[in-house]
Amino acid sequence: MAFTVKDITTLREQTGAGMLDCKNALSECNGDLNKAADWLREKGIAKAAKKASRIAAEGSVFLYNHMNGKIGVMLELNCETDFVAKNPDFQELGHDICLHIAANAPKYVAREDVEASDLDKEREILRAQVINEGKPEAMADKIVDGKINKYYKDVCLLEQDFVKNPDITVKALIDNAIAKIGEKISIRRFARFVMGEGLEKRQDDLAAEVEKQIKG
Repeated sequence: MAFTVKDITTLREQTGAGMLDCKNALSECNGDLNKAADWLREKGIAKAAKKASRIAAEGSVFLYNHMNGKIGVMLELNCETDFVAKNPDFQELGHDICLHIAANAPKYVAREDVEASDLDKEREILRAQVINEGKPEAMADKIVDGKINKYYKDVCLLEQDFVKNPDITVKALIDNAIAKIGEKISIRRFARFVMGEGLEKRQDDLAAEVEKQIKG
């Protein structure tokens, strides 16, 4: 069964889910609005969307070391109550997100956080690539708009495929946790540290150094 933009809008009003999630639900359910609404609820998407406007001012700061201290992650994960902050499922979620950050090195939480200068630079690079591939300049900007979504997926934590289960994104991982725990959960900020990053490492020739010391 085919569906229209009006169907997507109707489903969004009924469930509070995003337009893309509603479109995917209708595609999965052959345009059936009732089945699509149930599909969104089963996935936890509708429940998570309804909690999105609530305030999450509690939570925990998670610290994670990877590769024997070579990589460190600090994450602030928020929820609505201190009770949930101590919940084992919430603690496991924080640990899993830290592990993902250590492995995939995102730069931002969401696409809204991407700095304009970074986005402009990426667009410039992509546009040059498109033109070098022989595409008409008139089409370049439209092609770049399509490619920029790949950039968001590379640098935005919520849009990356979850390292322990690439079939879902980090956002879907959080939505599933919201459906299970029953509170709004959100990532406020994170930091990723790599031992020695940005430092100029010593490149001395060991044999030459030893010979130098022997000669005194």
